[in-house]
Amino acid sequence: MKPNVLFVLNQKAGSKSDVEAETSIREHAHKNGYPFKIYLCQENATSDLKKLIANFKPNIVCAMGGDGTINLVSSLIHSQDISLLIVPFGSANGMAKELQIPPTLTECLHLIERGESVAIDLVKVNGRISVHLSDVGLNAKIVRRFELDPNRGLITYAKHLFTEIFLLKRNRFEINFDNKVLKTSAVSLTFANATKYGTSAVINPDGILNDGWFEICIVKPFPKIHVINIAIQMFRNTLKYSEYFKIIKCKRASIICKRQTHLQNDGEPMGKVKQIELEIMPQALKVLIDPDLTHPTIKK
Repeated sequence: MKPNVLFVLNQKAGSKSDVEAETSIREHAHKNGYPFKIYLCQENATSDLKKLIANFKPNIVCAMGGDGTINLVSSLIHSQDISLLIVPFGSANGMAKELQIPPTLTECLHLIERGESVAIDLVKVNGRISVHLSDVGLNAKIVRRFELDPNRGLITYAKHLFTEIFLLKRNRFEINFDNKVLKTSAVSLTFANATKYGTSAVINPDGILNDGWFEICIVKPFPKIHVINIAIQMFRNTLKYSEYFKIIKCKRASIICKRQTHLQNDGEPMGKVKQIELEIMPQALKVLIDPDLTHPTIKK
């Protein structure tokens, strides 16, 4: 039987042409004979999509946008027999890079017929799911600036990174995990199932997407003179050797911040928080990947 495919297109995510994308989808669906629907994201997307999923009963939901769009779709289909297909239409496309999703719509559409469905973990962050990465501190502040900026793309992200580096602040955290308590000072804490940011900078070197664990990646306060070296280590995947870096592997954790700090989840600001509750959701989301590629962050 041909799958029912629901396409969720976020027109604000990037610079792709909506008309061109819809034309390609219709042509591919008619050629391959599968039922489909296209939903263009609106302000009430969550309630709209709940109804669509209940009525249309898709086997595959295609998230056409950035990590925020992926999070939205995943929050509605996780723990169900529905596979997520990612089409990278966003600015950074971190999860698409993590799963080695092809960059073009045409190549992604081929995965409807030939993709392999694998189950990956999710992380629950203060009651909301995280598919890719969430964090407090440096990157969360950059994401907040990025969200308020009318421009998109890596150049805009780099501009806000440069600004925040010179405003770098530390915070004190109490991390409770596995009946242990760690009190530490940090410029950022990343709660990661995936391994890298959309920039391809690696923050979680040994992360596996479906091993039943998530990682808390701690970047400790460092002299600003070392910022270039730390950035190089992230892009070379050698950050784990830095004296300013530590990883905690866990299934559940509770974090208390000494002062309120910005939290971001999959590229979307979640406001300031004083406490963060984290919990792994083992193999809760099915995703389509290319079976011909090697995926080092997925256990098979």
